[in-house]
Amino acid sequence: MKVTLSALDTCESSFTPLVVLELAQDVKEETKEWLKNRIISKKEDGGAQLLFRPLLNKYEKETLENQNLYLVGASKITLLLGAEAMGLVKECNDNTMRAFTYGTRYNFKDFDDDNDDFLTMAECQFIIKHELENLRARDEKMIPGYPQAKLYPGKSLLRRLLTSGIVIQVFPLHDNEALKKLEDTWYTRFTLKYQPIDHIRGYFGETIALYFGFLEYFTVALIPMAVIGLPYYLFVWEDYDKYVIFASFNLIWSTVILEVWKRGCANMTYRWGTLVMKRQFEEPRPGFHGVLGINPVTGRKEPLYPSYKRQLRIYLVSLPFVCLCLYFSLYVMMIYFDMEAWALSLHEKSGSEWTSVLLYVPSIIYAIVIEIMNRLYRYAAEFLTSWENHRLESAYQNHLILKVLVFNFLNCFASLFYIAFVLRDMKLLRQSLATLLITSQILNQIMESLLPYWLQRKHHVQVKRKVQALKADIDATLYEQVVLEKEMGTYLGTFDDYLELFLQFGYVSLFSCVYPLAAAFAVLNNFTEVNSDALKMCRVLKRPFSEPSANIGVWQLAFETMSVISVVTNCALIGMSPQVNALFPESKLDLVLIVVAVEALVHVEPRADVPVHLSPEQPLPPVGSVTLPAQGLYIRPRHFPLQESLLDEGWFLDPPFQPFSGTVCHAGLHTGETAVTETIVGVRKLTCTTDQNPLGSLPIQLSATAVFSCDITPCI
Repeated sequence: MKVTLSALDTCESSFTPLVVLELAQDVKEETKEWLKNRIISKKEDGGAQLLFRPLLNKYEKETLENQNLYLVGASKITLLLGAEAMGLVKECNDNTMRAFTYGTRYNFKDFDDDNDDFLTMAECQFIIKHELENLRARDEKMIPGYPQAKLYPGKSLLRRLLTSGIVIQVFPLHDNEALKKLEDTWYTRFTLKYQPIDHIRGYFGETIALYFGFLEYFTVALIPMAVIGLPYYLFVWEDYDKYVIFASFNLIWSTVILEVWKRGCANMTYRWGTLVMKRQFEEPRPGFHGVLGINPVTGRKEPLYPSYKRQLRIYLVSLPFVCLCLYFSLYVMMIYFDMEAWALSLHEKSGSEWTSVLLYVPSIIYAIVIEIMNRLYRYAAEFLTSWENHRLESAYQNHLILKVLVFNFLNCFASLFYIAFVLRDMKLLRQSLATLLITSQILNQIMESLLPYWLQRKHHVQVKRKVQALKADIDATLYEQVVLEKEMGTYLGTFDDYLELFLQFGYVSLFSCVYPLAAAFAVLNNFTEVNSDALKMCRVLKRPFSEPSANIGVWQLAFETMSVISVVTNCALIGMSPQVNALFPESKLDLVLIVVAVEALVHVEPRADVPVHLSPEQPLPPVGSVTLPAQGLYIRPRHFPLQESLLDEGWFLDPPFQPFSGTVCHAGLHTGETAVTETIVGVRKLTCTTDQNPLGSLPIQLSATAVFSCDITPCI
């Protein structure tokens, strides 16, 4: 049964502002009216069917400063239908997790017609963002009032408006009451307790909740190492070579904690419904450009960019630049060692207390230089990755992360490896590790939290003074909130947060056996990091849109790679220790073989990353044939097996169906068009075309072996 929205469902009597849309100051009135009509129009007319109104009415514009700000909301039924279209997974009354459908809404736990909390506020704002991004150009050739801003059928209007500078920004609005409750249970009272991860997820979404969950888990995992390291440090302070026991503990710790996290993460995301949630079809990046051509999949006009040109840019420009930066980093490292030698010779000549303090100055200067180089390189890496012109955001992020991780790893840890395995100076290694770790933590706290918070408080005072100077009969509470939030900094994602934890994990797991206090300092830093990051999210930066996530993504691979390097490093340190060498006075070959055997044993792949009852690859009963109308088909993910091929009348598959691990991206299938689907648990990309007459039905036969999560239903 097709569900439609009545005028009553979309009336503004129940308007709750959820999202703010800011237009440029010089936007023409005809453009504003066109955009408003597209946002509030019915979906069958190409609209988003949302609620939309200006922040200020005509009378208030005469009193307050007009900021060209608009509020966007949605009726309850619009949000529920949006949740169904996006495949949001909710808990049913029988405690199973299923994709929400409006027709079976009463089968879901906590659903009630009078209950407005069935969808979290983060989910509501995510749905509105999805609806705005799905506004597509139809017959328009250009944006009204801007003939130079060309439009192409099927392309996102919001992305075009943003790249044209007509729309300045779109951001979700804070809920002050819900935010106050979250702050009270999160960071306003400094107590040793677990974070309210589920509440964080309800307010900020799964991606940010997973970051804070990982930060909390990593901090708790560091406590055993800190507890062991403190007495170990006190009792063997002067004996730098007695690190074998602690290095052996590092071997096990660095591997086990990541495997335990994967299982805990799967449990958490299963409860949230994102473990097997379908991935949305990925649009081209806003910055992607190319020669206008015909997309071979959709048959529509869009910018195309040859892959070989991108590869040439990567291998002839980006790669040499990264290598040059790595060489420069090593050159700076050698300057640091010259400074260390100069400070040491000065101390040996005088032996005063002043020169003993001077011994730490080169390490402190080097730590500051490392932070500066990391930040400068980050800007260069972002520029290069954008210049490479990647079509998809995921490809852009993967290339950016690879560039940044390679440089940061060498820049931060090269000196430690050189001291440990070339100079073999454990005293200098301890001093350098302590200085680099503590200095980087202090700088990160200042740059990421204290400085932005001070700037935000200063701006907050200015806005309050301006609002208080207005006429007393104007209720400017919402105006003040929106104007204040629009000037806040934009949260750029969890990249920098995970990068900081990645480097901290490296400092602790690689060489903490010679400086056991590293884990203790990491724990202290993370306790303050939780509170400073929470303050940053709630009071310093704009509220980000929710992003469903099933795990921490490519960072899991990054941490596992660091874990492997940690195992090799600690095994090498154990093999170099005087205690172990004393056991093999005549033959070093036996020692090498034992070290290699230990490394291989630690690297044995664990049996399961995800609990069996949460695994999305469990086999389910096969599905038979279905017959559906051909006017418009909509592919949605469901969890059931599909046979090794899709056999039908009038359809052909190119390339043939083959098992693969991926995620289903729904795509509309229309007569005469080509569409792409990906699988959720068992098929690689395949293109499907049909030349069937749209009148009547297409028989679709589903037959047997590989697991493929997909359900074909008529378009709504």
